[in-house]
Amino acid sequence: MGKETGFLDYERKDQTSEGALQRIHHYNEFHTPLPKEEQEIQGARCMSCGVPFCQSGVMLGGMVSGCPLHNLIPEWNDLLYHGNWEEAWYRLKKTNNFPEFTARVCPALCETACTCSLNQDATAIKSNEYGITEYAYENGYAKAKEVTVRTGKKVAVVGSGPSGLAVADLLNHRGHLVTVFEREDRCGGLLRYGIPNMKLEKQIIDRKLRIMEEEGVTFVTSCNVGVDKSANELLESFDRVVLACGASNPRDINAPGRDANGIYFAVDFLKSTTKALLNSVDGTVKETDCISAKGKNVMVIGGGDTGNDCVGTSIRHGAKSILQLEMLPKAPDTRNANNPWPQWPKICKTDYGQEEAIAVFGKDPRVYETTVKEFLKDKAGNLNGAILVKLKWEKDKATGRMIMKEIADSAYEVKVDLVLIAAGFLGSESYVTKDFGVETDARSNVSTPELDFRTTKERVFATGDMRRGQSLVVWAIREGREAAKEVDLSLMGYTNIYIQ
Repeated sequence: MGKETGFLDYERKDQTSEGALQRIHHYNEFHTPLPKEEQEIQGARCMSCGVPFCQSGVMLGGMVSGCPLHNLIPEWNDLLYHGNWEEAWYRLKKTNNFPEFTARVCPALCETACTCSLNQDATAIKSNEYGITEYAYENGYAKAKEVTVRTGKKVAVVGSGPSGLAVADLLNHRGHLVTVFEREDRCGGLLRYGIPNMKLEKQIIDRKLRIMEEEGVTFVTSCNVGVDKSANELLESFDRVVLACGASNPRDINAPGRDANGIYFAVDFLKSTTKALLNSVDGTVKETDCISAKGKNVMVIGGGDTGNDCVGTSIRHGAKSILQLEMLPKAPDTRNANNPWPQWPKICKTDYGQEEAIAVFGKDPRVYETTVKEFLKDKAGNLNGAILVKLKWEKDKATGRMIMKEIADSAYEVKVDLVLIAAGFLGSESYVTKDFGVETDARSNVSTPELDFRTTKERVFATGDMRRGQSLVVWAIREGREAAKEVDLSLMGYTNIYIQ
């Protein structure tokens, strides 16, 4: 695929980023795409490797290597190189309902599995995907396609995140009548309110939702299924129900002083900023319109993507200082010998938020092997500090597992006005699962048979993070696609939904 010697003839070029000290003054996406001709050259670097690990999506070393959607990456890279952008779009869409999302927020498992990355820089797959997608929108290839044949079957999808939207998209094109219920005021799930604008501007979501509406999908917002509308009501009105509510139970920090004013879950903090932006007329966020970090000493608990998003958002608010806690040791800067290609590289990643903190404050905000021992508050109950403690990881002699232990006499106090808990999510919310009467597992995820999406309740299916636990957007889309196939089979007795 591509030019046979392209990986030797051309160096990797990617989208350029606005400088850290410039982009912190706005909430917009800050990458500049490559020119059309340069993007085609990047397609030429796909090296005809014979075994495209980039699209494999297999488990290696306990982590996924390659794209879980099995995107036909060598094929659309080749089409891109030859200037056939329209056909590249159609090949991309065969496996991915929402490349406009993944081209922005996916961590690019494909690139770390790219054969080029074994000895040099990987093919710019994510950038190529972005270029193909935006070109398709600009030239009318991505416009709505009329659904001409309807089955008369009705499906309710509860939740409008990437998994729920993927289910709705495929089932609608199959001819079923699909209604998506969303408890928030706008659709998109965590795409809308969990991922900040810097990574995914919300008009990109709205652009796709308009197309889906034109194609026949009905969206009902501000309807909290399990509260505003019961499970029985849905089951009486629809032939099938798909639960795609996500893993929306944030993991808490149980330490003395947790009830202090000024401690928030990360998702609530990020949501408040996004809502303020959506309601803003000039693209700015007022301190009174959100959970504000302006002028505050911020402590973010959690080192993942959400924690990084909290760092970047706090800087844009005008935080006085930022500290980010990670319980785990710092990952190595390069691959260890026991983490070879094409496994996902378990190395230290410095993301945009940390880059901006380094530029603003002169140092990396992350502190490793550290946790909160106690939150401190004043007489009015307001947070004014925290006691932190260092940790060490030791092997438990009885179980052989690594366990975390507090290091004696390692406690110290820090000044903190705002704490953002970004420690992950535990599973689905009980009021939904109880209303539908579906069984859950020990992690509060909805129980389904392996490689199946049917719950213990007849005619009710589950998909996405609600079924598998917190994961990536690309996995949510994959789950939604597979669930749509199962729902269609149960409705029609056969299915012509093809999943790569």
